[in-house]
Formats: sequence, C-alpha cells, structure tokens
Amino acid sequence: MAYPRWQAEAPGTDPGRRHGVVNQAGPIAIAATHIGGGVPRYATQMHGYRCYRTVARSGTSSQMGGPRVSLTRPSVSPSWKGTAMKAAVYDHNGPPEVLRYTDMPDPEITSRDVLIRVEAISIEGGDLINRRDALPGRAPHIIGYAAAGTVIAIGDAVADRKPGDRVTSWGLDGSHAELRAVPADQTWLLPPDVSAAEAAAIPIGFGTAHHCLFARGQLSGGNIVVVQGAAGGVGVAAVQLARLAGATVLAVASGEDRARKLIELGASTVIDHHVESVVDVVRELTGGLGADLVVDPVGSTLPTSLAALRDEGILVAVGNAGGGALTLDLWPAVQRNQTVSGVFMGTMLSRPAARQTIDTMLADVAEGRLSVPIDSRFSLAEAAAAHRHAEENKILGRVLLIP
Repeated sequence: MAYPRWQAEAPGTDPGRRHGVVNQAGPIAIAATHIGGGVPRYATQMHGYRCYRTVARSGTSSQMGGPRVSLTRPSVSPSWKGTAMKAAVYDHNGPPEVLRYTDMPDPEITSRDVLIRVEAISIEGGDLINRRDALPGRAPHIIGYAAAGTVIAIGDAVADRKPGDRVTSWGLDGSHAELRAVPADQTWLLPPDVSAAEAAAIPIGFGTAHHCLFARGQLSGGNIVVVQGAAGGVGVAAVQLARLAGATVLAVASGEDRARKLIELGASTVIDHHVESVVDVVRELTGGLGADLVVDPVGSTLPTSLAALRDEGILVAVGNAGGGALTLDLWPAVQRNQTVSGVFMGTMLSRPAARQTIDTMLADVAEGRLSVPIDSRFSLAEAAAAHRHAEENKILGRVLLIP
C-alpha cells in the first residue's frame, strides 16, 4: 500500500507520477479634533460614550502630558441598549454547550489599560482547554485569550496608544466579547495591510510557534523539525517559520486537503498519522537518526515525539490540544541525552523580546512572507458551535468569532 505521505517536489515535477505527491508552491505570497479653546483631543464613540484623551500644550509645542480619559454622553442618543455589551460566558466548565451568549457590563479600564472594540476573536487551544477543564474564578466568566480591534479609550498612564489605533491583543481571559480591556503592553499596533482577522491569530499562535522553534528549540538552517498537530494554529505557524529559517519541515496531519495546504505553507513532507507510523517515516527520511527538533502542541503524542527525536535532540511540549493527562517516560530521553522543554506563553508575551517578535511577524504578514490560514468564521452568538467545530472537525488554521 502506498504511503499517504505528501511531499514537496521541485517545480515542474509531474504530480501524477507518484501517489501522494504534489508540486511545491514555492514562496508564499500571500483622528484628532479640536474641541473648545483650541485644545486637540482624540475622539471616538462606542456604546453611547465619547472617549476623549486630552493632549496638553507646553509653549509652542504639543506633547502628551497628564493624559486622561473622560467619558461623556453624546448630545444625541445613538442606537444602543444601556451600557451592556454582548459576550460568550460560562458558569461552570464542560463541553462547548456550557457557553452562553448574554449581556455583560462594559469592562472598566485602569490607568494602564486600553479599551478595545473587538472585531475578530481567535479561538485558541487554551480557550478550549480552559472551558473544558477550568472552573471559573467568578461566574459568569468571559473566556478567551486573543482578540483584535480598535482602541476606543485609554487609561491615564497610557502614552503609546490612542483611540482609533488598530491593535491585536492577548490576555488570560475576556476575548469572547464585544469590548475588551487589557493592559496597553499586551497589545500590538497593526500595519495598514493586516486585517483584524489575521492579527487576532498572531500573538498566541505565531508567538508560541516562534518561541518553541527558536528560544526553546534552538532551530537553525539545515535542521529537520517535526511539527505535530501541524494543521492547528500553532502548527501552521511553526511550519512557515521553520521553513523560512531554512529547516526541513516534516508535518504531521491527516486529510488530503490539509496535506496539500501544508505543502503550500512550506512543509517538505506531510505524514498521515492515522495510516502510518510517524516514528517509522521520520526514521526513514533521516537515515535512521531522527529529527533535530519536535514541536508538540498535541500532548497525547509526546511519547511518539520523543521516539522520533535524534540523540541530543530537543522536544518542545506546548499545550494539550489532545486533552487528557500528559504522561511521558523520561528514561529514554536520559539515555539518549535528549532535552524536553515546556512552553506556556502566558508568562512570556509581555517580555520585550517576545513583543518585538510579534511586531516583526505582523510586518511579515503585511509583506506576504507569512500567511494566516482562517478555517472558518462564526458570529459571537455562535460561540458554542464554534468551539464544537474547533474541537471536532478537521480544521486548518484558526476558527474565528466575529462580534
């Protein structure tokens, strides 16, 4: 039986000459107003409030001094229903159906926060795990790590954001809502050519993949890297970033359509783990040595990942998309001088190096060097269905919620 293995070939190769081979696609191309007394203020409007940030003047120059936010009712009442926003919340952990769409109070901002009108929400693997396994500290709880949109208000101490800025953001909760308050240093400005849908998936998915590959995995050109769960948000990012760094990428995923897309994104080979042994294929393709690096966001595949690694190789465990307890016999790793490293980006994304990396990758998306595959879009009211889709269907890339 022919292996259901998808491999990139040199341009011009006849894709029909061997089952499971396709052509390599090659490089991926994928407001200030003056209000009374000549004092300029940045203004925007949302949920019945105008949000102003005063720009203080000193002599003949204008500088940001004593910034503050004032919330005032507009003279003409817009069409809105009180000060409640819509959000997807849960009162107890469980299956996707525990999520409900309801009114919640508008979030309040502190001196270092920004308030974002959310335009796109990326459903992350951690969102699924938290909803399934984590009791909410306070019910009802607004779930969610990642969202992008437009700043509509800022806190007193915020000097590098203003209403009207387009940003993407991360936080440990609060993304599944029409409005989100987060510290300003947990946001990134968007280049003009990057959409909110693309940007929502960058900090967690791409930020995690970059950290796994380079900070933990020490990836360099010429390395062979295995990416488990390659069709997920971290996986599709890892495939592209490793390929751009000059590595050979062996992606693990199932399904013909997903295999073809992963080849386009930069994988050299896609291994269908439902039909053949990942370890056997990796050994075959590496002359029996194993991979230099394995990135595993699945969790349940950790024993396979360790077995596919060469002596002195590095296994990076990140997340638990497969669910269940994580178990791994470390004695083989000890005998073979292998390194097993864990990654949780919730403690990393505010560090200067990680922040700079996110800025760089946003620029790469704007310039076509990176692609952000979007599997599907659901309305925020359909959050339960979106979580179910992300968990049970053969997705490629991120599932989005749109408020």
